[in-house]
Amino acid sequence: MAKRIGADIGGTFTDVVGFDEETGTLLHLKVLTTPREPWKGLMDGIERLGWSLDTVSIIVHASTLGTNTFLGQVGLEIPVAVLVTNKGFRDVLEIGRQNRPELYNLFFEKPRPLIPRSRRIGVSGRIGPKGEELEPLNPDEVRKVAREWCGKAKVFVISFLHSYLNPVHEEQAKKIIQEECPGAIVVTSYEVDPQPKEYERTSTAVVNGVLKPLLATYIERVVEELRVKGFQGKLLVMQSSGGVAGSEEATRYPAAFIESGPAAGAVAVAYFSRLMGINRALGFDMGGTTAKASTIVDGEPLIVPEYEVGGKVHMGRLLRGSGYPVRYPYIDLAEVSAGGGTIAWIDPGGALRVGPVSAGADPGPACYGRGGEEPTITDANYVLGRLPDELAGGRVKLRRDLAEKALRKLGDRLGMGLEELASSIIRIANTVMARALRLVSVERGYDPREFSMFAFGGAGPLHAAALAAEIGVKEVVVPPLPGVFSALGLLVTDYRHDLHKAVVKKADEASEEELEKVFQDLEKEAVSMLLSEGVRREDIRITRLLDMHYLGQAYELTVPYRGDIGEAVEAFHEKHEARYGYSLRGEPVVIVNARIVAIGAIPKPQLPRGEEKPHRPEPRRSRRVFFEETGWVDTPVYWRPELRPGAEIEGPAIIESDESTILVPPSHVARVDGFFSVRITRG
Repeated sequence: MAKRIGADIGGTFTDVVGFDEETGTLLHLKVLTTPREPWKGLMDGIERLGWSLDTVSIIVHASTLGTNTFLGQVGLEIPVAVLVTNKGFRDVLEIGRQNRPELYNLFFEKPRPLIPRSRRIGVSGRIGPKGEELEPLNPDEVRKVAREWCGKAKVFVISFLHSYLNPVHEEQAKKIIQEECPGAIVVTSYEVDPQPKEYERTSTAVVNGVLKPLLATYIERVVEELRVKGFQGKLLVMQSSGGVAGSEEATRYPAAFIESGPAAGAVAVAYFSRLMGINRALGFDMGGTTAKASTIVDGEPLIVPEYEVGGKVHMGRLLRGSGYPVRYPYIDLAEVSAGGGTIAWIDPGGALRVGPVSAGADPGPACYGRGGEEPTITDANYVLGRLPDELAGGRVKLRRDLAEKALRKLGDRLGMGLEELASSIIRIANTVMARALRLVSVERGYDPREFSMFAFGGAGPLHAAALAAEIGVKEVVVPPLPGVFSALGLLVTDYRHDLHKAVVKKADEASEEELEKVFQDLEKEAVSMLLSEGVRREDIRITRLLDMHYLGQAYELTVPYRGDIGEAVEAFHEKHEARYGYSLRGEPVVIVNARIVAIGAIPKPQLPRGEEKPHRPEPRRSRRVFFEETGWVDTPVYWRPELRPGAEIEGPAIIESDESTILVPPSHVARVDGFFSVRITRG
């Protein structure tokens, strides 16, 4: 078995890429997503590859199941869960932090807790801030809770104070509940997030708890469908941090896999930027439902230690305090509702708006002919001549009459002609997407003029050149297979496990021997996990890190640890000064957590390379395309699989392939490099 498959379920399309290690064959396709039963679209795509599944060794899967659960998708209702905590602390989820996402909104309401107050129960027992037992746990009270809710609740979540230092009470409570209610799922906070701050730790445990039965059911269904069709290999799942792990790990810690789909695209950009020697890259992924932006520096995507699920997003920026905190590493992404299926509409003030509502896969844009009647970004691009009459290798046939009908209906209300309205829709969408790109560059302290922008997703290469001009990036890179690039990213993603343990000691009171013991325990666990997933010992790489802050601070910075506490403290001072503009070298520094990142490298597909020989290729045909600068222009259309390294194309031009369309505007030049990427610059 030498075949691998990457499958990414998006809001509109499910993308599948297959790689045969023996022959080097790379197959790819897009099928429409089945939103209510996502495994059906997944299985359809895998079957259409034409491979017998008993020859496939690995399937890597990315899903939006976790995100969709908190967005209220039908069929993904939050299961009944009970929170067991210390007496007097049942309202920790309600109190939370004093983050106010909408500062001047007097009617703002915090997100409703995932577990209502009637199912949050306090019991006697207390562990102190140094891990000492101040009051023993009352087993009778825990037993009473288990008996009362057994059969009514699917999940019991246990979160006691300071369990990150001493989990004995959580262990005792878990054992009692499992004895009294054998069929229940029991989640403890020390197992999913063993670090300080009871609100964030409890929230992380609760999110894991409510997702666990949903993700377990989904993965069991996928595994069952695959086994019936002869699959005997490993099913891996993409994590939000940019690594993959076994399906068993996904069901143990489902909150680590919530943003798996968007992460795959960022990983693919990181891989290609390393191959191509591009040190600073922006990832721009525009699919059918949303557009995502990410930043890659020196071949690595930027990663943040915490995020919120189910929160509100304004122009790509997550509004802190509007969702449920989850403390797992995830790739720093900005996401906006500007995909191909995003709907254009008129607001109460009579202004043209685009998004956030999307037509999705069902019914889809009007031009799909599947019942959609609202004008979308895809309809606008099609009416302007920028799209062919078929998408996804002929599986989606477009109807111009339906696209024009939807746009005219809106245009008549605005007093706008067809071309003016379609161009306005594109311009508004580009403005929204440019804000997302600025969020991950300018607002992170980077100058976009120093970056190359990788454009992918089914719609990304259509809008990339205009976005590059708006934010000032130096070039656009459209990699091979842009329409299924995130699925390709699944095949170049290494195994990854992030583990940590609380230390909570002043740096001058901690010893290097003590830290060495903590790191060895973490590494032993990580290596065991990677070996069980089939990674060879020589392919495992481990990085040691410390979370540190000044005494009295509430938030940490993470620095490398190489066995010298003094060196780590100095690195913390330097990072604090770089981040905040000052350091307090005379103040005590606290080591909060010891952390490791364990990477298990996997073989990567050998992608085609070629020698660049400058030439001017011949177009296949031409069609009329509308550009704001020039109006309608008879534009040459090239077939991308025919383009060889060294090909040079002057805009305006269209470059088509089965899974995506590239727009080269006037005054731009496209060149094909040795990696078969199309690189677009202003002429």
